[in-house]
Amino acid sequence: MYPDFPMRIPVESAGMRLKDRVAVVTGAGQGIGKATALKMASEGAWVVIVEWNAETGDSVWRELKERGKKTLLVPCDVGDRVAVEAMVEEVMEKWGRLEILVNNAGFDRPGTLMKVTDDDWEAVLRVHLKGTLNTMRAVIPHMIERSYGKIVNVSSVYGRTGEVAAVSYSAAKAGILGLTKSVAREVGKYGINVNAVLPGLTDTPTIARMPDRYKEMIIRDTPLGRMGTPEEIANVISFLASDEASFMTGACVEVTGGWRM
Repeated sequence: MYPDFPMRIPVESAGMRLKDRVAVVTGAGQGIGKATALKMASEGAWVVIVEWNAETGDSVWRELKERGKKTLLVPCDVGDRVAVEAMVEEVMEKWGRLEILVNNAGFDRPGTLMKVTDDDWEAVLRVHLKGTLNTMRAVIPHMIERSYGKIVNVSSVYGRTGEVAAVSYSAAKAGILGLTKSVAREVGKYGINVNAVLPGLTDTPTIARMPDRYKEMIIRDTPLGRMGTPEEIANVISFLASDEASFMTGACVEVTGGWRM
């Protein structure tokens, strides 16, 4: 009834919806971030790879260069406001503009309410929530100058529903939803769209480490009967970053295969 393995959506696209747009993608070294960087480049964007892991960031940068795409690698810890401001300054010095921001960087340190440590709580919120705040504060003034900008924040279905043993992650992702809506209200008058994507179970390196019994449980509860692919999430992100989504702002788009709808 269902495919045994997720369909792989081609990265290359015939469309050029993002032609010559400068797009910053955080956490672009693997998973959804990497798929987004490749997808946006295939649609004509000049892609800035923002990644704290030098090895994975360099790998994606090389792949884009080999494909003849315009790309820039900037190692950066998005939780560090000074580092983020320096990253944006480097992009402006290199290309003189910045039209798209995808806030994807993140990680998790699982824990229940009574077992989560202060360090784990602060580390997860620092990257997900403070990182999203830092990058938006750094790029929006440049978008205001051009009266144009597209921001897509990657949240999670857990940000809407919560999850046992994911206290920090769920809180951070819920915070991103509130931040997305607040900023969308604030900057809409400047021609800037701010939206969020809420992935469900997605076949990323992080999920690959999840015990099979948990993945199988989620898949059983997913109407489409499978995990999503990073490319499928990237397709929605790229749409929201394009002018085809020009009348969407403050939207929180679930890409979950129907899980927890």
